[in-house]
Amino acid sequence: MLLVTGAVLTAGTVPAAQAQETTKQETTTLEEISVTSVSPIQTRAAAPASAPDALPPTARAAEVLPVVTNTFSPVTVIPQDRIARDQPRTLGDALFDRPGISSSTYAPGAASRPIIRGLDNARVRIQENGIVNGGVSDLGEDHAVPVNPLNASRIEVIRGPATLRYGSGAIGGVVSAENNQVPTFIPARGVTGQVTTGYTTVDNGRTGAASVDAGANGIAVHADGFKTATDSYAIPGGIQRNSATESQGGSFGISAIGDRGFVGVAFSHYDALYQIPGGEAEEARTRLTPNQDRLLARGEYRPLNGPFEVLRFWAGGSVYRHEEIGIGENGIEGTQAIFKNREVEARFEAQHVPVFTALGTLTGAVGVQTGRRVLNSQLESFLPKTESRSLAGYWFEELAVGHGLRFQAAARIEGDRLNSTATLFPGDYLPDGNDLIHYPLTRRFAPKSASIGALQDLPYGFVASVNGSYVERAPTGYELFSQGPHDATATFEIGDPTLRLERARTVEISLRRAEGPLRLDATGYYTRYTGFIYKRDTGNRCDDDFASCGTGDELRQIVYSQANATFYGAEIGAQFDLFAVGDGWAGLEAQYDFVRAQFDDGSYVPRIPPHRLGGGAFVRANGWFARVNLLHAFDHTEIAPFETTTPGWNDLRAEVAYTQALDPAVYGATEVTLGLQGRNLLDDDIRNSASFKKDEILLPGRNVRLFLTARF
Repeated sequence: MLLVTGAVLTAGTVPAAQAQETTKQETTTLEEISVTSVSPIQTRAAAPASAPDALPPTARAAEVLPVVTNTFSPVTVIPQDRIARDQPRTLGDALFDRPGISSSTYAPGAASRPIIRGLDNARVRIQENGIVNGGVSDLGEDHAVPVNPLNASRIEVIRGPATLRYGSGAIGGVVSAENNQVPTFIPARGVTGQVTTGYTTVDNGRTGAASVDAGANGIAVHADGFKTATDSYAIPGGIQRNSATESQGGSFGISAIGDRGFVGVAFSHYDALYQIPGGEAEEARTRLTPNQDRLLARGEYRPLNGPFEVLRFWAGGSVYRHEEIGIGENGIEGTQAIFKNREVEARFEAQHVPVFTALGTLTGAVGVQTGRRVLNSQLESFLPKTESRSLAGYWFEELAVGHGLRFQAAARIEGDRLNSTATLFPGDYLPDGNDLIHYPLTRRFAPKSASIGALQDLPYGFVASVNGSYVERAPTGYELFSQGPHDATATFEIGDPTLRLERARTVEISLRRAEGPLRLDATGYYTRYTGFIYKRDTGNRCDDDFASCGTGDELRQIVYSQANATFYGAEIGAQFDLFAVGDGWAGLEAQYDFVRAQFDDGSYVPRIPPHRLGGGAFVRANGWFARVNLLHAFDHTEIAPFETTTPGWNDLRAEVAYTQALDPAVYGATEVTLGLQGRNLLDDDIRNSASFKKDEILLPGRNVRLFLTARF
C-alpha cells in the first residue's frame, strides 16, 4: 500500500532534544497532517501496509494552532476535528474567521464563498480532491458552492506562488476540500469511520454526517453521506426571514492499491434547497435548488527505476444545475432562472528523481492541465451560452543547498479560449434609442506566470520565507459576456468583451513556528495589479431590461471594468502554552488581519473585509478542551463609490468538549467527543462589509451548538 504524502504540518510537536523535559507535562504526540495541495514536489514516504490507528483522545482534543513550516507559501489548514466541532455548512462558514480569509455570506449557511486577501469569485479556485468543484458559485454570490465540508478530512487554503499549480484563475488563492472519496489507504483493522451530528439553537439546525473506509487484499472502498436542515435564523431582535436551508448528498469510491501505487474512481452527488434573505429576494420568496453529479478518478505510480520517481493523475467531470424560484414581475410564483454548468478537468504530474549538484539537491516536477467548461442560463438573460477551454503546462523546481536553506522556482504557461455572444452597449451604459448589437465572439489569451522563493530554517524552531511572483489572469466568460439582469443579486450585469489580461506582481514575507510552547504563523504581502478586473457600480438603476436602465429602480447596474490597483496586508495567528495543566496546557491565543486595496486614483476597491483583531484563552488536558475567544472587527470606512460604511462588531465565542476513548469490542467505537459551542454570545449586530447583502441582512445572532462525534 502507498500513501500520498506531502508537506507535513506539525501541530505542537517538539524536537528530540526537548522530548524528555516536555513529556513530563504532555505525554501525547499530536497529530501530523499531510498537506498535499501545495506543491507537486512531494517527499517520498514509507509505504505502510495500512493506515495508522486513531490517535489518543488527548491528541484529538488538543486544538493546537495548525502551522505549516516546510512549504514556501503560507497554508491555512482546518483539520477534521475542528470541522467536526464547528460543523460548517459551507466552505465560507468553515473559513470566515481565519486570518486573511473572509466569506461572501450572501445567504448565510448556504451561499457563502471564501474571500482570500480581499479577492473572490474568479480569483479564488475552489476544488475537491484536486479537481475544480464544477459549480457556478463564481458567477454570482447567491450561488452555493456544491461542496459540503462535513465529510472533509481537512480543508487547505493555499496562497502565493503555490497557486501556479492550478491556474491563473487562482491568482487570489486555492481552497481545497480533501477527503478519501477515492481511497488511498486500507484501514489497519479493515474498517474505520466517523459519525457526527449536531444541533444549533439560532436556526433549529440539524446536522448529520457519516463516512466509512474499508478494504482488504489490495481493494479499498469509501462511502460517505450528509444531511443538514435549518429554519430561518434568529438575529438580535427578530428573525432573518427567508433564510432557511437544507442539503444532502454523498459519495462512493473504490481503489486498487498496491506496493507501487493506486488507482481509483469515485462518484458523488449533491443537492440542496435554500432561500435568499433580504431585500427584493426576500419579498419574492426567492430560493435556489442546486444539484450536481460528479465523477472523479485519480492515481499514482512510483517506478522502480528511470528518470521519474512518481507519476500522478487526476481527472474529473461534473454536471450542475440550479433553478431560481420566486415571485416574478407578473406576481406569479415560478422558476425565474435556470443555470447549468458542465465541466471537465484533468491534470498529470511527473516528479523527477533527485539530482545531486554542486549547489545542492534538486527536486522538481512538471505537469499538464486541461479543462473545458460550458455555462448556460435560461429565462434570465444574464449570460449567453459560454464555452471555455484551457490547456496549460507548469514546472516546479526546488534546490536544497544545506544549512536549512531551500529555493523554489515555478513557471506556468496557459492557453485559454472563450466563445460566446458579445453585446455592444452605449459608452455611458444608458439606452440611446437604438437596438443593442449582438455578435459572436471568440477571445484567446496566453497568460504566463512565474515565481521564485526561499525558505530558511532559523534558530529556536522558526522558519522564514520570502516569495516573489508575476501572475497573469485571463478574463472569465461572465466578465466578458454578461449582458442582463441577475435578480437574485439585484444587479444588472454588463461584461466588457475587450478586457485584457490582468497582471499581478506580489512579494510576501512569512515567519512561522510550529514546535514548542509558541506557535506562530505570520505573513505580510504587497500586490500590484495592472488591469485589475472588478464590478464597477455605475450609479444607474435598471429594471429587467436594458431599456429601463437610468429610469428603473430595482437593480444596480454593474459593469466589469479594469483599473490599476494596489493590495497590501498582513495575517497573523499565534498560540502560546502558558502553564501545564494535567497532561496538557493552558494558554493564550491571538490573531490579526487586514487588507487595504486602492485604485491609482485613490478610490477604494469595493467590498473589502475589515481589520480584525482577536484573542482568548484555552485549556487542553485529560481529554478536555475549553476556550473563550473574542473576535473584533473594526468599522469599515474605506469604501468604494455608492458603498456605505459598515459598523464594527464583536463575536464572543466559547467552547467546551470532552473526548473519551472506548473499547470497540464493547461500544463499537474507539472514541467519542461531546461538546458545546457558543457563537456571537453578546448577540451583536454583525454585518459583513465584503457582502452585497450587508445593508439588507444581519449574520446570525446568539447561537449555541451541541455536537457529538464518534469514531470507529
